[in-house]
Amino acid sequence: MNDWRRKQIPVVSTALVIINAAVYVICLFTGNTLYRAGALGAYEVLVDGEYGRIIWSMFLHSGTNHILNNMLILFFLGAMIEKETGHILYALLYFLSGIGGNILSLYIKAINGDMSISVGASGAVFGLDGVLLAMVLLSDKRLENVTPVRVIMMVVLSLYNGFTAYNIDNAAHVGGLITGFLAGGLVCIIQRRSRGGGGRNSFA
Repeated sequence: MNDWRRKQIPVVSTALVIINAAVYVICLFTGNTLYRAGALGAYEVLVDGEYGRIIWSMFLHSGTNHILNNMLILFFLGAMIEKETGHILYALLYFLSGIGGNILSLYIKAINGDMSISVGASGAVFGLDGVLLAMVLLSDKRLENVTPVRVIMMVVLSLYNGFTAYNIDNAAHVGGLITGFLAGGLVCIIQRRSRGGGGRNSFA
């Protein structure tokens, strides 16, 4: 298999979905054990210094609908972005977005004295929305059937659904979206400058 064909296979997106699904199945059989060890909480992270929760919480989900929604978006949107960015850069953008979302979530929890915990890959998934938005706004490469208006509408609808639903960590969503957009935009700018500002730009 040549390099081009290997790049078209969304190995990172697939692996992330499999890992998240496996962790969820484990949680079904072990109760709250993994949630107690990995859920994101301001006290646990900022007071107890359990910083690993910023990452571990990205692999935990609160229910079947929660994980299904996140994994469907992760696989289909992630696969499209991964083909454009390449595997390593895609993984970096995904985890940066998730970390950025969880850091904003922690900040909001801390200033509000909120001792609740949160779980999910939503921050990272929203980060993919941000990356896609950066791609359509700042990259010269055109993605088939993807326009700035469609992406913006998708982002607005996703945010609206979050803010109108119950028990949602919207700070993680917003933080992930902003982080993904900034990171994706930075990649576009760096690559454009590396090409001298000419020609068609892409993440590849």
